[in-house]
Amino acid sequence: METLEHALRAAIVAASREINRTGLNQGTSGNISVRTEAAMLVTPTAIACERLSPEMIARMDLADESGGWTGPHRPSSEWRFHRDILRARPDVGAIVHCHATYATVLSMLRLDIPAAHYMIAAFNGSVIACTDYAPYGTPELSRLAVEGLGSRHGVLLGSHGMIATGADLEEAVWRAGELETLARTYYLARALGPPVILPDDEIARLIPRFRDYGAATNVRPDD
Repeated sequence: METLEHALRAAIVAASREINRTGLNQGTSGNISVRTEAAMLVTPTAIACERLSPEMIARMDLADESGGWTGPHRPSSEWRFHRDILRARPDVGAIVHCHATYATVLSMLRLDIPAAHYMIAAFNGSVIACTDYAPYGTPELSRLAVEGLGSRHGVLLGSHGMIATGADLEEAVWRAGELETLARTYYLARALGPPVILPDDEIARLIPRFRDYGAATNVRPDD
């Protein structure tokens, strides 16, 4: 195995353990993918993160329509939306899917996350959309995920969970944490009353400022 690919595989293992450790995910429900040239590396199905090793990560050709893979275990049942997002978004290098509590609660209510907090600009838009429901692992769910994501870096999947994307894995994991924070604070604010929504032009003004922030600096713009 080439050194770079092995490093990516090891990073996926570490990220899988991190999202469970921080409570963004639980059990074997989440999955992670990383682009590598014309292929993607994706976590296998039904393997607990504690048991995961770099050699267990599946490799899939992005151009392959059959869902074929190489590796000792089948890829995640959600491989299809990972592949289709990477195909549709050349700017995306990594994807984190998890069932974080507040993001999942909002997805069960079919609630978009509006610009009630300026950190939504980190997702390249003034709203994080919530899709309709489709069964896991299906072409329909993949279509909804790609459409719901659009040009943004986060989406809620109806009655399911969240997807966060990034140029690399570190950024995707960072965004997954920020998305759950936005979901939690929006949920709590709604419990007290209607949150004030920032105007679209303010979010558009902020979006370019986030290009220098995020995982690369590990700080928020106001830190």
